Amino acid sequence: MKKHILSALVVIAIHGVCQAQKLNRIEKKIVKQVQAMDSESIDFLEKVVNVNSGTLNKKGVREVGTLFDRAFKSIGFNTDWIEMPEEMNRAGHFFASLDGTKGKKLLLIGHLDTVFEENSPFQRFERINDSTAYGPGANDMKGGDVVVLYALKALADLNLLKQANITVAFTGDEESTGKPLSISRHHLIEAAKKADIALGFENSTGFDNATIARRGASGWKLEVQGKRAHSSGIFRENIGAGAIFEMSRILNSFYEEVRGEEYLTFNPGTILGGTFINYDAQKSSGDAFGKTNVIAQTAAVHGGLRFISEEQKENARAKMREIVSRNLPQTKATITFTDSYPAMGPTEGNKALLSILNEVSLSLGQEGVTAYDPGKRGAADISFVADYVDGLDGLGTMGNGAHTPKETVNLKTMNALIQRTAIFIYRLISMN
Repeated sequence: MKKHILSALVVIAIHGVCQAQKLNRIEKKIVKQVQAMDSESIDFLEKVVNVNSGTLNKKGVREVGTLFDRAFKSIGFNTDWIEMPEEMNRAGHFFASLDGTKGKKLLLIGHLDTVFEENSPFQRFERINDSTAYGPGANDMKGGDVVVLYALKALADLNLLKQANITVAFTGDEESTGKPLSISRHHLIEAAKKADIALGFENSTGFDNATIARRGASGWKLEVQGKRAHSSGIFRENIGAGAIFEMSRILNSFYEEVRGEEYLTFNPGTILGGTFINYDAQKSSGDAFGKTNVIAQTAAVHGGLRFISEEQKENARAKMREIVSRNLPQTKATITFTDSYPAMGPTEGNKALLSILNEVSLSLGQEGVTAYDPGKRGAADISFVADYVDGLDGLGTMGNGAHTPKETVNLKTMNALIQRTAIFIYRLISMN
């Protein structure tokens, strides 16, 4: 159950709409402290990027966690490494915390892993010029982790965190979440239940945007069986249409009848059909055998579904099930669904937090901040806590090409984003 802190946030937000609060004396010191850390923060980013931490590289993920462990201990945080069961093939999660009683209780979310595994040719941080660097995970999202660390370091150096209640949760498997979710996201959810506000530091879409809503993600598998026979008999009543025609009917009906609702998308990622098929779910690859003179007896599709609410997800699933049930002659089809990321809805509490961030941004002389289109963002860890706590996401570094060998991070804007984060955190932990 989400905590009722909305009223306090709305009061602050309404004040912010009327007039942006100027930086006070302490906040000006925070800005100077962050500015003095510019080179140090970039050097630390380079260090953590140069350690490969593809999700399945458990040793590398743990090594990056160790670097953050030392850094957070040095500024007074209690730290913990949370192991995952061996059969999950995931390294675990890094948590750091302060257990004070002042202000709002914050949960700051990041992740240590990247999509670039040990066999990727893209492995090193490389500065292109004084404003841009290439790097695997530099923007998604080791840059966001560094924003968290150095914002908190600036506050700690000024003795502003002594009574704060802050939990930092850097997961080790955001890019390929360990299953079951009840284990891999248990500690994150439990931390959210104790917090008032969650802030996610996935890569930013710019100074002028933050994320108040993210779509959830679900998988689906469609399996079709037809009657194997000589192709000369296809369409006869006792032979039927075959598995591939039935699969084509279903997918086309999905496109015609389910498509079109705002924020709802679904994508068939792989398709196999023929006399025999084999699919390796771990590698997302497979093969098929068939002949043009034999009616296909089997077909399978693996796909994904994106949605903005549980209601939208369930309505879409119901429509898909109904379409699947309208079988062509001598065929049968089944569809199964698997949950992955829940949706983060655009709640009033999230909007109130956005207004506070907007005020912080304006008081720093930066751009105003508005809500980013959730249809343009993927799923993220903050979605797992959205039912328990108000939150914002997309507060990390800026850059381009995430998940590609051309991923960049904007070094010129990183310090300004750390400044904004530090002031934002300071104001939240100063609220009653």
